[in-house]
Amino acid sequence: MQKQTGAVASSPYPASPYIEVLLKHVDLHRAGRKVLEDINWRIRPGERWLLAGPNGAGKTQFLKLVAGIVWPTPRPRTVRQYLWQGERSDVPQLTREEIVYLGAERQDKYERYGWNTSAQRIVGTGIYRSDIPLDVLTPSDRRRIHTVLRRLGVAHLARRPLLSLSYGERRAILLARALISRPKLLLLDEVLNGLDETNRRRISRWLQGQKGRLPWVFATHDMGEVPASVTHALLLEAGRIVYAGRVGTAPITRVIGGPVQRHARRPSSLLGPVRRRTAGRAGRKPMLVRLTGASVYLDERRVLADISLTVREGEFWLVHGPNGSGKTTLLRTLYGDHGIATGGRVERAGIVAGTPLERFRKKVGLVAPHLQADYPRDLRVTEVVQSGRHASIGLNDRPSAADRSAARRALQRFDLATFGKRTLRELSYGQSRRVLFARAFVNEPRLLLLDEPFAGIDAATKRALLAQILEAHRRGSAVVVSAHSVREWRGVASHAIELGRGRARRSGPRSQRSRGLR
Repeated sequence: MQKQTGAVASSPYPASPYIEVLLKHVDLHRAGRKVLEDINWRIRPGERWLLAGPNGAGKTQFLKLVAGIVWPTPRPRTVRQYLWQGERSDVPQLTREEIVYLGAERQDKYERYGWNTSAQRIVGTGIYRSDIPLDVLTPSDRRRIHTVLRRLGVAHLARRPLLSLSYGERRAILLARALISRPKLLLLDEVLNGLDETNRRRISRWLQGQKGRLPWVFATHDMGEVPASVTHALLLEAGRIVYAGRVGTAPITRVIGGPVQRHARRPSSLLGPVRRRTAGRAGRKPMLVRLTGASVYLDERRVLADISLTVREGEFWLVHGPNGSGKTTLLRTLYGDHGIATGGRVERAGIVAGTPLERFRKKVGLVAPHLQADYPRDLRVTEVVQSGRHASIGLNDRPSAADRSAARRALQRFDLATFGKRTLRELSYGQSRRVLFARAFVNEPRLLLLDEPFAGIDAATKRALLAQILEAHRRGSAVVVSAHSVREWRGVASHAIELGRGRARRSGPRSQRSRGLR
């Protein structure tokens, strides 16, 4: 570099407070597989990009590439440049702390490592750019934190331990953490997953209300989630860009589907006869699990209060309610992860005093977000599915021939036969969710417990998974599913329970409580 003397030479680049990123001819390989190919893209201050594509298209890896978390595969013409404050850099070190990436992996990380400090302290780590609280919060910090939490409508959660919050509440807290760091580029990966309608609207309003030139990228599968303030669209298929430009001319519905396409193939007709038989003969169906006057306390706080619920063979239960209402806790209580407070009772088919709970769990298929956090990222897909045979996280012993055979069938059932040797780290969030479905179905369960099963899933995968759920139900399995969107399950559920602040607002056969499923 030529030494400057006298007056300081002006930079040839505009001194913007926001970050511009340029990618040219970028490839990305992970574990020997091509994930992204010949990526050419640029984001400038003031631009707000929609990032869309099916599961496995490469969206998350694309965002990590932009954030500087992963490095492109070297090739002669590759360019990855960051322009900020009049300076240009070919490496992300100078801008990495100014780019905020928020996705499911960060949320899972807190659960995996048991980082359970207060929500206020978690948000404060965004000020000091650390994962866990290392600095004492000043009065000024606390005022900033309160302002951001209030803006997102979650100020009442400030003193709650993070891991005592619902999945959707945690997502809102981590978004507050991202915003308080005052990013110069914001990357949001399926950020509305797990949020109820109220919190979705709050976050969408925040994105819509940004009056500065903060650039952001918003990845989603759902056309209904696209913020109105989006200016551009980047569409990926099989790791390649199929469109990059103004959102007005983007073929978005071809890639992720629109609202009409999403609801056009409602499967209610497939389930009609089953629902009528269930409603008419529920009293004669065998009981699988029953809660009577059940209250559940977590971290010395009551999460469920006086819940009574009986799930019988062949029933299809919808559990719905806002973030923090206790949906996940209810499903995990049915499964046996949480105990019942004195005065309540839980009964499970085939389980008497002294019987190991695992005997019941082996007859239950569980799909839940916390499982994706619990499993080690280096575990192979085949091992994950095989562990479902034993209702365990991973394998304690070598798999038997029966374990291997059942896992092969489950992988084929969910179109994962070629994924067996891959690790979870190599999969997209949606692909990992399919693996959890294969794990849940590996024992042909009598009861399916599905906690927000379609979060992070594209439309095509959602249809395929729903078909498997309905097939299991037609064969006699009971299903209990939690969801924020009642519309997705209208015409499917035979029974429903609506929760509010841990209490059952309404519960029973759908024909007796149709108001709750409007």
